[in-house]
Amino acid sequence: MIPIKLLHDRVLVSEEAEGERQSSGGILIPATASVGKRLYWARVVATGPNVRHMNTGDRVLYEPEDRAMVELQGSSYVLLRERDVHAVAAEHVDVEETGLYL
Repeated sequence: MIPIKLLHDRVLVSEEAEGERQSSGGILIPATASVGKRLYWARVVATGPNVRHMNTGDRVLYEPEDRAMVELQGSSYVLLRERDVHAVAAEHVDVEETGLYL
């Protein structure tokens, strides 16, 4: 557990390691390969009190240009707003929800 209290709709995530990927056809794509705009997966480490659609431990999809890097206890994390997260991959997600703010 990280000794931090996030405010408002902030989400602290730990980036998943980006390395070699494999295509569906079995071709290895090196980490140094240039690709267009790519979204990243990360694991939620902490959430603020106003975050409604994700919990600690969920995997989230976000755009790397929307991030702010922060270092805590020698580890690097990414600080996002809930609205900067494009998708949540977790068992508790209800597929009936639209995810829209009304």
